[in-house]
Parts: sequence; structure tokens; C-alpha cells
Amino acid sequence: MTTGDEAALLAEQVRYYRARAGEYDRVYAEREDLRELVDVVDELPVVGDVLELACGTGQWTRALADRARTVTALDASPEVLERARARTAAANARFAQADIFAWQPQRRYDTVFFAFWLSHVPASRFADFWSTLTGALAPRGKVVFIDEGPAEAVREEVAATVRQLDDGSRYRIVKIFHDPATLTTELAALGWTADIRLRGNFLVGVAEPATEAG
Repeated sequence: MTTGDEAALLAEQVRYYRARAGEYDRVYAEREDLRELVDVVDELPVVGDVLELACGTGQWTRALADRARTVTALDASPEVLERARARTAAANARFAQADIFAWQPQRRYDTVFFAFWLSHVPASRFADFWSTLTGALAPRGKVVFIDEGPAEAVREEVAATVRQLDDGSRYRIVKIFHDPATLTTELAALGWTADIRLRGNFLVGVAEPATEAG
């Protein structure tokens, strides 16, 4: 896949989530395992000033706000951000529109959190994404993430899948599924120490720069 093809795929991915804003919450209503997964936040090292990447409609933001001093939630879609703001009536939460691949941190955070986002990061941008996270973390800060597990599909260099909305429109999105052992090794090569485990069909991970961990 050329750089231009990948850029077009990522732009289509943003369009998909903008168009899907009204349907986004349905999966949480239909799947008990997802609703229960949100409670995992209480077991994770979410502390201090929290940055949430790709917050969607705020399904996780409320739980983060209960644990954090502040939450800054980013998403590329203004449509889902509007729903996230409406869902999260927490004084310590703020929202901003940002393309995660172009965004650069203007400050540092104690925790960076993202749910179901890592699988949308192309392999060619994986290292740069984690480099950006390094710049977003305060000393002794941690990255906390949740995603679908490896049972969903075989990992490819850049995996594109097609999703269809209620109106019949179809969009390609990036979908790369990681397994804990391989992802731990890949992060170690980038200078991270990670504890990544399966919880049912989901990955739950905590990572920190190796220099901080040591």
C-alpha cells in the first residue's frame, strides 16, 4: 500500500466514524461483555491528568473522569464529540477535535488512555504513534489501552476491512488485531515495558517507557 493509498484509507476511516455517530452506541447496548469491560477502568492505573485518544461518544470518558483529576478527550469526529459532551456531565472533562495521526502534545499527562484505537493504527505508523505517546507522558506516566483480541482476525501489515452502516453506505477502515506476546515484543523494541493480558476476547494493556519502568 502506497503512502497515498494509506492516507486515503485513513481519511475514509474518519468519514466512517463521522457517519456512524448515530449508530455508535448500539454495540454497547447489545453486548453485555462490552458494558462490563468499561468497569475494568476501576482496576487500571488511571490517575492524575488523563488524556483519552479517540474517545468516540464518551463511553469510557465518564469512567475516566471518575478516577482522574482532569480528562482531555480527543477525537477526529465532531459528531461523536458532540455526543461525548452530552454524555459526560463531569466538570473535570474537556473535549477537543484532533486527527490523532497529526496531533502533537502541548503538555504532558499522567495517563494516556485509548479503547479500541490501537487496532486502527497502520503498521507503518505504529512506531511514530508510540513516539508521540512518549512525548505526551509525564514522568512515571503510563499508557493504558483496551482493544479486541487476536481471535478476531489474523494480523496483517495493513489490514483494511469494510463496514456497512444502516443506510447501506460502505467504508474501509484499518483493522489490525494484536496478540499480547507479539505486541509486548514490538513495544519492547521501541523502548517500552508492557503488561498486556487477555480478558475474555479483549486485550487490556499497561505500558510505560522502559527507562521509567527501570
